[in-house]
Order: sequence, then C-alpha cells, then structure tokens
Amino acid sequence: MDHFDHIIIGGGSAGSVAASRLVEDGGGRILLLEAGHHHRHPLLDMPPGVFKLLKNGSKFFTTHQSVPQEHLGGRRAEIPQGNVLGGGSTVNGQAYVRGRPSDYDAWHAILRGNNDAVSWEWADILPHFKRLEGNQKFNDEFHGCDGKLVVSDPGYIDDMARWFVQSLQAQGEPFNPDFNGRTQRGVGYFQFTNNRGQRISAAYAFIEPLMKNPNLAVRLETQVQRIIIENGRAVGVVYRDKNGVHEVRAKGEIILSAGALITPKILMLSGLGPADHLDSHGIDVIEDLPGVGQNLKDHPDVSVVARANGPYGYWKQDRGWNMLRNGLEFKLFGRGRITTTGLEAACFVNPTDPEALPTHEAYCIPVLYLDDEKLKEIGDGYGVSIQMVLLKPHSTGEVRLASANPADMPLVSPNFLKDPRDMKAMIAGLRYFRQTMQTKPLADKISEIVAPLDYSDDGLTDHCRKVVKTNFHPAGTAKMGADGDPMAVLDARMRVRGVEGLRICDMSTVPEIPAGNTNAPAMMLGDRCADLVLGKL
Repeated sequence: MDHFDHIIIGGGSAGSVAASRLVEDGGGRILLLEAGHHHRHPLLDMPPGVFKLLKNGSKFFTTHQSVPQEHLGGRRAEIPQGNVLGGGSTVNGQAYVRGRPSDYDAWHAILRGNNDAVSWEWADILPHFKRLEGNQKFNDEFHGCDGKLVVSDPGYIDDMARWFVQSLQAQGEPFNPDFNGRTQRGVGYFQFTNNRGQRISAAYAFIEPLMKNPNLAVRLETQVQRIIIENGRAVGVVYRDKNGVHEVRAKGEIILSAGALITPKILMLSGLGPADHLDSHGIDVIEDLPGVGQNLKDHPDVSVVARANGPYGYWKQDRGWNMLRNGLEFKLFGRGRITTTGLEAACFVNPTDPEALPTHEAYCIPVLYLDDEKLKEIGDGYGVSIQMVLLKPHSTGEVRLASANPADMPLVSPNFLKDPRDMKAMIAGLRYFRQTMQTKPLADKISEIVAPLDYSDDGLTDHCRKVVKTNFHPAGTAKMGADGDPMAVLDARMRVRGVEGLRICDMSTVPEIPAGNTNAPAMMLGDRCADLVLGKL
C-alpha cells in the first residue's frame, strides 16, 4: 500500500496550487488524484478552442444535468465542469477576475465566530493573489508580476467589443482599466490567464514544472470512491482507475478539492453529511453534517441577442478560409483572433442604482449566442450578444446523492432565479442592456434585437425561464462558517468539523459566492490552504 505525506483529491485550480506549494515549500511527498484527463490538447491550449470542444461534446468536460426545475417549467439545467488536469482553468474563458474586497471582508465577518479563527479580510487575502500572479501589465499595490500564473491583456479586440465599451460609456458607466484594481464598477476589457495566445491553466503554471519532481505523484483518470476515516481521523483514500480499486494512505492530511458538485458527493459517500440522507442510502454516518451539499450558489446567466447589419464579429471565423487565415496569422506572427477567447469586453454595473455596488456582470460576445433550436428558428448570421449574470444571487440550490454507488452522478438542483428577487434583478438587467444595444455606436451596427422580443414583465420572465443557465461558477456546498452555525461544514481553517486530518480547498468552501468569475478565487483558496497545512497561518 502506498503512503504519502499528504493526499489531494482533485487537480483543478485550487488543488493544483495546493499541490505545488506543498511540494515546493513543505518538502513532503504529495499524491494528486485527478478524475480527468491530461491537459495538453491543441484546442485547450488556444484561447477560443475550448468553445468548439464544449459545443461538440468532449471527454474534457463532465456535464451535470440537474433534476427537473419546476419553477422553470420542468427544464433540466446543464452544468459542464472540467474533467481534466487544471479543472476549470483548463476549460474556462480565461477571464482573470477576483471579486471585490467586500466579498472577503464579508467572509471574515461570518468566520469571526470561530474559536480558532484566521483572518479572511481582504488585506490578508490580497497577498495570496499577488504571490500567484505574473501580470504582464500591472505591478502595484493590487498586482504581482513575478508569480507563475501569467495574466495579460487580450491579444485581439473585436470591433463589436470596442463599440460595446463605448456604448456603456455613453450610458454613463466609467471606463475601468482594471476590474481587479481600486474599484470594480465600470466597463472595459478583461485580463486573461494567457501568454501570447497560450492558455496558462493551473496545470501549466503549477503542476507541469513539477512533473519530474519525485515528491509529486500525479494519477489521472482516478475516481475517488471515499475517504478512509479511522478513529475520527481521515487517513487515506479509496479510488478506482482502469486497473481496479486501490487504497492509499497519508501520514499528514487529506485535502479534498473536487469542486462544488463532486466534493459534497465524496464527503457523503465517506459518511460525512446529513444523517437522514445518508441513512436513506444505507451509508454509515460518521459525522452528521447537515450543510454538506446545501448552500449551492451559481451565477445565473441570461443574454440579450441582436443581429448585426454588417460583417462584424466572429461568425464563421472558425470555418473555411477564415480558419486557415486565422491559424496562419497565429502560427506565423503570434497575433490575431486566435489569441483571444472572444470575450474581450465586460462591465460591472448596477442598473437600478449606478453609484451602488455592481449587481450585474456582463460580457460582450460578438456572435448570436443562442441555443441550437433558437438559431434554427431565427437563422444564423452576424450578430452580438450581451451575456449577463447576477453577481450576488439569492437563490440557493443543493447537491444530493443519487445512490451509494460512487459511479452515479450526484443529483444537482441549482434553482436558478427561483428567488423572486433574482428574477426582478434579471429583468432589470435585460432592460438595461437592451438600452445598450440601442445606444450608439453599437446601435448603428445592429439591425434588430432577436431575443428577447417581448419586454413586458411577463415576456421577460418567460424569456428568463426558457434560457437561464449556469455561468459555470458553482460554489458553497461545503461552506466555512462560525462555530454556532449548524450548516457550517468547515471552520475558518478549512477543516471539516468533527474529523481530524481533513480539509477542503475549492469553491465549495466559500460562505458566499464572490462577485465575479471564480477561477482566480479558487487558486487563492489553494494557496491559502497550503499555508494552513504548513502552519504558516
């Protein structure tokens, strides 16, 4: 039987960072178990390639299909998650967004009620972001420039993105050169985890440099079945690969980092979770933790879509002569459309109170961003979409076990827009960004808005129910919390309550979802978890 100093379950954004730090700074022997595949693939490496994989289906994604959502007319929501080393950082849109300082100050206020508390205030979180970051433009109080994670400006900006930015300014939003700087509000351009057209995932930044280090063992395509707990302590892991079932043990800690949908599944299969739910599946209860699988938060996503009146945007840029030209420009000169994900421009706004904290994040997508059935109905062509998400949704979902069989997918219910406050906010956002489409210079490039068509309350509600989807940011299903919170799965040091030697470090840990994309916060959590394991905090 293999023995390691520490075992990390999940080689996604957080797990990769934690593994890197524990090997380099801790000097211990680390086992990293990843359910997915190797991260090297041409379409994963180039910024826009992942969208072709996502559209056509790929082994690099695991797609969770929700239980029927009654409040959405029985629709099932699909939530794709990375099934690859590097996790979300290998398959995402690469936007580098941290959220805002008040997110972390709010976590600190929640976690202050722990007997063995550690600070989660922004002032103590920022150094983690800066340590990881190798920003190609900024080096100031908010950014680092010598970390392993390369962060850079888009290599190409489409005209539609530029017109979007100018139209938002005409609506009164300030231009913001840095969404991770002094303020989040405004319109501007994302920075990306990208280096001259090469995706810089957590796998590339943190794991690949250590592949020959004897202190790191990486095992891919391994499905963890349960954590071994003996006498109240996590001591090992049972996993299956193509050769059968294996057991490995750790002298130190087990770190669970399988993501907000799989982490609670593994906890429950290990006997850690709501006692009545585990009993119903014949699983022996080791620790009754009612919060496991609860508090699921995700950013709901709805778009305003318009047809362009000219050959603008990215339609057909991945086909025929356009594809050959773009590929040659990228290979010969390292520039052009392949150096961007296509999501260059974005904004953080509050449609009902512009001076207050932003409630909506929106991306400019220079295509008709509609599902296949809707495209068949209206016809393909040049277009632009404004894809918006609610930054602080009130709706809360859950993750449950389908059975005690580790091979079965968990039952996921995201409950997008179930809370009436979320529906009201989404409707306000749709009307605001319709106005963006009708504001010059964007208005001069649009022939018609094709979705939604009915801007009455009933019409927009119906549109939301038909099209709302995930923004790929599930979080909160094994949350940290105060000692008196019965739903808190973890303490402030990311330790599972009632069990020794077991921490969680992924987006399932967060007590509240941050106001923005979640890849950068996940990496921060991995870095912070390593400090906790190493006794540096």
